[in-house]
Amino acid sequence: MKASSRLAGAVALAFLAQPIAAQELAEEQVNLISSRLAASSRRSWEIGTRAQAILEHNATRYSVFANNDLPPPSNIPGDQQGPLNPIWDIARQVLQNGAGGNDPAPLLGDSSVADPASIGVAVLLANWTNLDQKDDQYERAARNQLNFLYTDRVPKNGDGAISHRLEDVQLWSDAVFMLPPFLAYYGVITDNKTVVDQAYNQIRLYHDQLYDKSAGVWRHIVGGSSDADNGYWATGNAWAAAGMLRVYATIDHSKWSGKMKNEKKDLKKWVEEIHKGVYDRYFDGENILRNYLNDPNTFYDAASTALMAASVYRASTVMDIHTYVPYAERSRITLFTPNSGPWTNQNWTRFTDYEYFTTDGWLRPVVNPTSIKEKLDDGQSPEAQAFAVMMHSAWRDWRWAGEKGKNAADRALGSCAAVVIPSLAVILGSFLI
Repeated sequence: MKASSRLAGAVALAFLAQPIAAQELAEEQVNLISSRLAASSRRSWEIGTRAQAILEHNATRYSVFANNDLPPPSNIPGDQQGPLNPIWDIARQVLQNGAGGNDPAPLLGDSSVADPASIGVAVLLANWTNLDQKDDQYERAARNQLNFLYTDRVPKNGDGAISHRLEDVQLWSDAVFMLPPFLAYYGVITDNKTVVDQAYNQIRLYHDQLYDKSAGVWRHIVGGSSDADNGYWATGNAWAAAGMLRVYATIDHSKWSGKMKNEKKDLKKWVEEIHKGVYDRYFDGENILRNYLNDPNTFYDAASTALMAASVYRASTVMDIHTYVPYAERSRITLFTPNSGPWTNQNWTRFTDYEYFTTDGWLRPVVNPTSIKEKLDDGQSPEAQAFAVMMHSAWRDWRWAGEKGKNAADRALGSCAAVVIPSLAVILGSFLI
């Protein structure tokens, strides 16, 4: 029997025997995951994904998932100043690397069109709050990134879909997390609905090309002269769902929410499509997704599992969709429970005897972000670290929002009656490094 199967059995028996629902990470453990993320994020999309994890976990008032209108306060509340410091470090580094000139250019040099834009929200927030009183340098950097997307240097297909890659027209599901959220946030911050409309339109164009109705999920890559990937990559589907949720939340909290009901309806439908396809067709008793959803010969991947579960919790709190909360709970508990069973971990600063984490806090096994058919048995993936933080944060916000879908989740997990969480797990006293 696989270790994960033994763990699943132990978890189920523990749930049946105890009036307690879930093992959860302590804040120190989340900070350990975050420290690995901070130390390892080097590529543009890793930096952008880390910024999003920081906003969701610590600087929550400045996350699009906060239950507040957008734009956020330009005068930073006292309790958000510390949590925002890592965001400011990212924005400052962008300027130090040469962004903020006079010509259209990506925020970081990259062979990808979409990936540098993932850092754009951090730069927009730096400008909005007048970080370091840099006059208009942050504004220029963000504007240059936007304008770059519409230059002749960036390939587009015949319908206007912006290529994920620079060398050829190629659409990747990953891009839905990188590019449209930047466009939506840029439009809201600058009071420009046309740019918000572009965020939706880019998702629509990508959905038209990548969603496979017969499979119920998205293909990974279409187009281009090389490296096409028609497979149903789990992480690509998670990227797409998470990106659409960010755009939905941005629109929903903007002054255009009422005028964009049809766009929000589409985004909601498209997120539901992915969740239905993934969980109804490709989810098994291991509670972990295969690297390629429909291919049983590919490995189980904790990274995509975490981000997909995060998107389910966000769909519950933002879109009022609760259908797949039981599946997200199964995945979260599987990933966050020690091998010896719930409530056995006594060291809240490390990961002792966890199947899905190394002792020093790396999520495992995960797909290699730069060679996506390769498994990393001991982790070392920056994006996987961000996904773990996002899942924890989305679950926390789901709890605080009233745990809708909880009754169904409890039934799926053994008819548990109550949730007991170590107090450290809900104290936001530490900041991402």
